[in-house]
Amino acid sequence: MGQKVLVIGSGAREHAIAHALQRGGSVEEVTVAPGNPGMELDGIRTTHIDQSNHAALIEFMKDNDYDWAFVGPEVPLIEGIVDDFAAAGLKAFGPNKAAAQIEGSKDFAKQLMERHGIPTAKYATFDALEPAVSYVREHGAPIVVKADGLAAGKGVTVAMDEDTAVAALDDIFVDHRFGSAGAKVVIEDFLEGQEFSLMSFVSGTRFWPMPISQDHKRAYDGDKGPNTGGMGAYSPVPQIPQEVVDQAIETIVRPTVEAMDEEGTPFTGILYAGLIATADGPKVIEFNARFGDPETEVVLPKLTSDLGRGIADILVGESPEFTWDDENATLGVVLAADGYPTHVVKGARIPSIPVDDSSHVYYAGVSRGEDGGLVASSGRVLLVETTATDIKAAQDKVYAIIDALDTTGMFYRHDIGAKALNA
Repeated sequence: MGQKVLVIGSGAREHAIAHALQRGGSVEEVTVAPGNPGMELDGIRTTHIDQSNHAALIEFMKDNDYDWAFVGPEVPLIEGIVDDFAAAGLKAFGPNKAAAQIEGSKDFAKQLMERHGIPTAKYATFDALEPAVSYVREHGAPIVVKADGLAAGKGVTVAMDEDTAVAALDDIFVDHRFGSAGAKVVIEDFLEGQEFSLMSFVSGTRFWPMPISQDHKRAYDGDKGPNTGGMGAYSPVPQIPQEVVDQAIETIVRPTVEAMDEEGTPFTGILYAGLIATADGPKVIEFNARFGDPETEVVLPKLTSDLGRGIADILVGESPEFTWDDENATLGVVLAADGYPTHVVKGARIPSIPVDDSSHVYYAGVSRGEDGGLVASSGRVLLVETTATDIKAAQDKVYAIIDALDTTGMFYRHDIGAKALNA
């Protein structure tokens, strides 16, 4: 009998996780809660249970004899879903509430890095507007303003001038745009360099790094427009040398998981390190307590081992095996609803997307329309991923698919992967 696994979440990241679990031999049944109807095109079951309804998820797991759960998004982790599952005698892969603070509070993460000498930008934390504005005026720009708590990837402003920084502080403290997430603000020095994402499977002080990837945060071509949750990604990142990745593993990932353990908040799950390769070596921009989105959709297709077996091994304290395709490149492009990320226009019809064995569509913000077809129901609608011999070939292939579609009511970037080609 194979394992039965519940994936918690509803986006393209959870679609990619469920799809990778299906590909391995050890998982017999995957259900995603609440999932989305696009996942069903891959034969993935969904169940309409909200990711924040811990009691209903626990009941579903018990009633259906599920072996363990994989928690995709940050909100349930920060709300303590792993603790609730453990109290009910169930296994869930992800950090408990105490360890999830590494994402839930920028200030917690910054203080941890400061105590343990983990390289990151210099910073200051404020809980009121006036001292924060004085700091910006004194310090000058460029400077980075971050809401302390969760803001779905949208609480960060990279201000190239002081007025932009002050406007961002007004947004947070005066307009309360991010609610309680903005009760505190972290202001950081601006770091120059190429960003990359380094994700690892973690079990206490042991960890297994994944191939690196690079996300594209800005809405429009040429890194213009507002910050989003991510408009596309690719892997590998040829302009980041392997020695920089090795240095990041030794100076950032290892000391972070050891610090978490030492301080009584040991981490199990996926640790996402959002890094920047500066002239002084790699530094931390942010940590997340889960898989990045859209990075997951280009990293998991490279996995050549059984994801379900690897995680099941971690959950019982055994050593997992994770192997990766390092011959090929993967590249994914997000289709977003018009108006994303500020004023999302829902309802665009999703065309049928022709893909072959080396391409895949991961669905995110979709629901069933009146005629049974899929329609856009939130900002990021879907991601088209393809695998090819190199980034240029993957880019050509993915755009050949997307450019031929009727994308009325949606938009996408045309330059995902360009930084690798222009490096």
